Amino acid sequence: MTDPTDHGHADRRTLLKGAAVAGAVIPFLAACGSSGGDNSSSQLKSPAGGGSSSGSAAGGGNGGGNGGGGSTADVLTTTSDVPKGGGVVLDDAGIVITQPDAGDFKGFTNICTHMGCPVSNVDGGTINCLCHGSQYSIEYGSVVAGPAPSPLAAKPIEVKGKDILAG
Repeated sequence: MTDPTDHGHADRRTLLKGAAVAGAVIPFLAACGSSGGDNSSSQLKSPAGGGSSSGSAAGGGNGGGNGGGGSTADVLTTTSDVPKGGGVVLDDAGIVITQPDAGDFKGFTNICTHMGCPVSNVDGGTINCLCHGSQYSIEYGSVVAGPAPSPLAAKPIEVKGKDILAG
């Protein structure tokens, strides 16, 4: 019942059946893996973003019970903490806040566009990434010195009195 000319090689029909099964199973497994990956990555992101997320949830709860205390959860810093002609890097919030001119506050992402390092400081009128020397304008987030290929993305902020809030 075995073919005497068979030397252990699969015939075309067997290969096609195997390909059909693999074609049906692999997307299913990929979908399962993707779902699990998304859940774990969102769980990993949650603690890092949890400060602002849980702060908002707590603020919302406080706002309901106390009649409007919810906005304090979104306070990033105060205007007095951001020097004129300089700025501050807020790693936990993922933002750099600058004050190029008196009373003019700007928000930018804190991630360098060159290799994804967090920027280190604001000094000498530039936002500085010490990983590879990139520098960005405190007014526009544009590249002042490379190797960064593109500007820092703007992040919305809002100034209310002495507080600077996430916008």
